[in-house]
Amino acid sequence: MHPRPRRTTTVPAAEPSSLPDLVGRDFTAAAPDRLWYGDISYVRTWDGWAYIASVVDAFSRKVIGWAVADHMRTDLVLDALRMALARRRPPEGVIFHSDRGSQYTGKEFVDFCKVNNVRNSVGRTGICFDCEHHVVAAA
Repeated sequence: MHPRPRRTTTVPAAEPSSLPDLVGRDFTAAAPDRLWYGDISYVRTWDGWAYIASVVDAFSRKVIGWAVADHMRTDLVLDALRMALARRRPPEGVIFHSDRGSQYTGKEFVDFCKVNNVRNSVGRTGICFDCEHHVVAAA
């Protein structure tokens, strides 16, 4: 039996993030577009690794934004969040929760969230249970 290939998808930012944890591992919401969460997954293809960033609405557990690329740069998660914002047009202050990966805690992502009235929330670095979600279907 051969070990399965693995990729590291959570790379902490160079400096510890001061972003709060607004969720406390409670991934439920009383209504749509109050709490979103995101993560990066990956799949091996014939041409190399494909990375998938997703945004999930905690209320419905549906994927509301996604992006696929051959890299894990901030653009990947920004594209997924842009799609979710365009499709859902959430009320000001929607919470977006993620791990503390550099894609989510870097200045570019944090600034984008501020401009778009999205409240950043982060769990612990690399702890799968902090962003564990069960996706039902694409919205």
